[in-house]
Amino acid sequence: MDSYPAPALAKVKEMTAIATADPARAVAFQGAPGANSHLAALEYDPECHPLPCFSFEDAIDAVKDGTAARAIIPIENSLHGRVADIHFLLPESGLSIIAEHFMPIRHCLMAKTADAKLTTAMSHPQALGQCRHYLRAHDIIPVAYADTAAAAAFVAANDDPSAGAIAPPIAADMYGLVAINDGVQDDASNTTRFVVLSREPATLSATDGTLMTTFIFEVKNIPAALYKAMGGFATNGVNMTKLESYQNGASFAATEFFADIEGAPGDAAVDRALDELRFHCNSVRLLGTYRQTRKRG
Repeated sequence: MDSYPAPALAKVKEMTAIATADPARAVAFQGAPGANSHLAALEYDPECHPLPCFSFEDAIDAVKDGTAARAIIPIENSLHGRVADIHFLLPESGLSIIAEHFMPIRHCLMAKTADAKLTTAMSHPQALGQCRHYLRAHDIIPVAYADTAAAAAFVAANDDPSAGAIAPPIAADMYGLVAINDGVQDDASNTTRFVVLSREPATLSATDGTLMTTFIFEVKNIPAALYKAMGGFATNGVNMTKLESYQNGASFAATEFFADIEGAPGDAAVDRALDELRFHCNSVRLLGTYRQTRKRG
């Protein structure tokens, strides 16, 4: 907890006390109060008690040890792609994805004074990447920090008049900063997809509408293995909405894939497609089935 800048620490302690007193309503998130994940938690469940955590690992551990019933984690952004390391953290967590949440992202450039001549802007690497054209056009050097709101708290706690922060507009109010430009993201459609994690899988019914299933798999290291593994989804009419590759470990000998499909285990077509996938893979691991909240395509 002491890793937070001083202006954020009192707010962190207050929110932590409330959340830990009622774990069933607690939703862990990575970041200081005022971060985008904090806002996402309140959008997803307005009645929840948001629990600030310094790292993604801390937010996941809060669910694993029962401090919080759920965690909300960003996994991809429409401008900057997937969030670093999340493809490793989700499988390792042992938790289930029970929901998804899409949130439009507004980035505000803020500083200690309205007339500040900014030379640097501090924020989470994802936020900096989503504002890179603006920063370059204004000769502002991006400086990576643990999260957006904590960057605002850090700027508020220090006396460098040339240092700014990029964070949600609410962070300026929370930490006594001045909004220089409210909307410095490079695209007005900037949106982040979050997933909600729990120790137990979601309980779903036929009335829940279109379902999504997320899983990871490692194909056998033979020619055309991926092509053959994907064939079952095509022949069974299962829509795959996401397929990303990544290397797990340093050997470069096997590639793992992260995928989303429309449908759920128990559907005959999905079961046939997954059976064919398993035949061509060294491993297949389901990460969760949940209700689709935004239509793909």
